[in-house]
Amino acid sequence: MAAFAKILVRAPNWLGDAVLSLPALRVLRRRFPGAEIVAAAKPWVAALYKGESAVSRTIPFPARGGLRDLKRKGTFARQLRAERFDCAVLFQNAFEAAALAWLAGIPRRIGYDRDGRGRLLTDAIPVPKPGEIPRHQRFYYLELLRRAGFPPEGAEGPICLENAGTARRAGLEWLRQRGIDPPVVGISPGAAYGGAKRWLPERFAEAGWRTASELGGAVVVFGSEAERLLGETVCRTVQSLGGRAYNLAGGTSLSEFIEAVAACELFFCNDSGAMHVASALNVPTVAVFGATDVEATGPAGPRALVVRDPVECSPCLLRECPIDHRCMTRVTAGQVVTVSREWLHARL
Repeated sequence: MAAFAKILVRAPNWLGDAVLSLPALRVLRRRFPGAEIVAAAKPWVAALYKGESAVSRTIPFPARGGLRDLKRKGTFARQLRAERFDCAVLFQNAFEAAALAWLAGIPRRIGYDRDGRGRLLTDAIPVPKPGEIPRHQRFYYLELLRRAGFPPEGAEGPICLENAGTARRAGLEWLRQRGIDPPVVGISPGAAYGGAKRWLPERFAEAGWRTASELGGAVVVFGSEAERLLGETVCRTVQSLGGRAYNLAGGTSLSEFIEAVAACELFFCNDSGAMHVASALNVPTVAVFGATDVEATGPAGPRALVVRDPVECSPCLLRECPIDHRCMTRVTAGQVVTVSREWLHARL
């Protein structure tokens, strides 16, 4: 295998997937320790790689999508061509990722043969069939490298962000500057895929309030701008119970989010990108699962626990529940608090 000096990695578009691709990135770094490995990432993902030794630097991938923005994508392809990459590894599955690598003249282009892009790849890797690899999403990225000739030894352990300690120190200071004194219990009540993945906001609030009360701390709610009202609902409920709560939904950059979450003593969430970040930051993370498959997308960090009620229709993988959302309504705040006490007792 060639000793590549400059490798382009097309990062996944979604935050959780980006976290789960980190073991594969680290395989590349071990295989090519002296190479410049550059991650092309969407703006809402790029900050994840700050402080990661597997990534030399990032370049922003144009945020606007598809064929409607051909001029901008053409400019980006010329930018890549000027970089003179030896190899492109495409963790992102779209045709566009392969087309840009081809237009950039990158001589080795590795990616899964899907979305009609096989002819644009020098290494069109067959997509794993069900049962060929472990079900968890992290192995999807690792298998791409294995089939391309980069054996993924040493990638079996928990997924941890390298900058977790630095992020925690920065996060504690960032929270204090905003009048939020630790200890902090973080809550991310949203989930991008759909409502079927979301536990009830009032139960998040109750679990957060009870846990923060035991710690003598406050609840901080995280989320996107679209989840600001959901965050307000959680905060109002915590405050009605007599607790302190702060809504940061829509109020942080990704870098600020990572640092603030690193400063949390515990983190409550659904199956989401926030869950994967908190878990990889080594923050005690309790995730409520229902519609999605914990064996495929469960948290992979060292201190993460999942709470679920194994109802007969779960996992359904639907965006919205067509019946009574029993996979989530049957999970009580008490169950989540009971699980979180394992971490509380270890702290106290």
